[in-house]
Amino acid sequence: MRMTRELEGYMSALAHPMRAQVETVLVAMLSEDADIAAGVKWNAPSFTWKGEDRVTFRLHPKGWLQLILHRGAKPRDGAFAFEDPTGLITWLAPDRGMIELRDSTAVATNLPAVVAVSRAWMVATA
Repeated sequence: MRMTRELEGYMSALAHPMRAQVETVLVAMLSEDADIAAGVKWNAPSFTWKGEDRVTFRLHPKGWLQLILHRGAKPRDGAFAFEDPTGLITWLAPDRGMIELRDSTAVATNLPAVVAVSRAWMVATA
């Protein structure tokens, strides 16, 4: 698994109702592609594609989780389009989306699609 020591420490201290589901998503994403790695960004687990931050967890304080699909910390100029064949992404901006997973059933049901669309996002935004 390609997890930084910082993320390992973060996960061992994480007190969140969906901690197990966060770990499930981490393992699934890291198993998908050797170019995906995980660390901590914005005080949450985050995935990089070939060293570029692209998908970051938002661990909602009320007990669910979100994945924020982004192209870095700041919006970028220029036209950008991404097709979401899963219908899981809520668009926050033309180049920033969110996948919301409110419970363990949502994670289990949608995990393959979440991994596939997240990887596609990473490739498209590289």
